[in-house]
Amino acid sequence: MAVSQTQALPPQYVEDLQKDYGTNLTSLTATPLDTGAFAPQVAGQDTLQQQAATMAGTQGQGIGAFQDYITQAGAYGTAAGGYSGPQAYNQFMSPYQQDVIDATMSEYDTQSAKGMSGIGQLAAQSGNLGGGREGVMRSEYQNKSDLNRALLQSGLLQQGFGQAQGQGNMAFGQQMQLGQNQQGLAGLVPSLYQGDIGTLGQVGATQQAQAQAQLGADTEAARLKAYEPYERLGYQGQGIASIASGAPGQYQSSVMPNPTPLQTALSTGSVLGGIYGNMRPRYE
Repeated sequence: MAVSQTQALPPQYVEDLQKDYGTNLTSLTATPLDTGAFAPQVAGQDTLQQQAATMAGTQGQGIGAFQDYITQAGAYGTAAGGYSGPQAYNQFMSPYQQDVIDATMSEYDTQSAKGMSGIGQLAAQSGNLGGGREGVMRSEYQNKSDLNRALLQSGLLQQGFGQAQGQGNMAFGQQMQLGQNQQGLAGLVPSLYQGDIGTLGQVGATQQAQAQAQLGADTEAARLKAYEPYERLGYQGQGIASIASGAPGQYQSSVMPNPTPLQTALSTGSVLGGIYGNMRPRYE
């Protein structure tokens, strides 16, 4: 007895679509996908980050960065030593002081001689010229004149010494203050270096994050371009299946989106910025 078999075949246009789909699928998958076109890339260090690294390395080699300040401080200390000691005032004595003293004492001697002549005139008027009373008067006058002369001369010398000593003390204090200032600068330099390193590092990290974001955007664009034919073919296949089954279909993309370049940049910048930020000096 003959057996009859009934087969429900899809419409011709569906068969044509399936055939076309198979041809495209074979052609597309025959060549391996070049994943190198959208391989992940890492942005290199920004020039500001390189400068920060160089500064950090230089600073770590010792006190070379502030050695000049220490050397200068020592020079000021040595100079201050020249303004101390019992003879230090001599270099501040006025070169004209002795001329002033000599002129003053000469004038004093002239006036003293006039006073001595006055004693002789008084003795002549009183009739004691050449007598013992005149001699006593002259002796007393001379003793008093000599005492006043010595006091005047010592006063002039003391005045000159006091001025020279005061200037010497001032010079000593100035040199010591300059030395302390240089030592203060030497202590400040490391903090300034740390501040510069932190600032350069943070700005450089932001620049690097921006570059990384651009690389991420380029990589994502290349990836989407490479998978576009597969997406198109997948959409076609699901469409044919939907037509063949008579049920509406919903296409599901097979290309999962990567994190956006902005998200990557913000994440990278936050981490690097925090690292460099910790290098900034904290002032109490």
